[in-house]
Amino acid sequence: MIAQFLPGEYVCLPERPDWGLGQVQSAIGERVTVMFEEAGKQTLNLRHALLEKVPAPGAGRRR
Repeated sequence: MIAQFLPGEYVCLPERPDWGLGQVQSAIGERVTVMFEEAGKQTLNLRHALLEKVPAPGAGRRR
């Protein structure tokens, strides 16, 4: 089963930690387009890339 991602969610690609935090731009079937901090826009096939959802920057912080 392939994980579902929604535009706006934050992700990382553990096999490429140098790409930094990414935000999902679009997700259609197995293809997810992500804007990474250090690698720019990348389109990934979820059959070959294991994306992990991560909390949004600043999530959980209290003022």
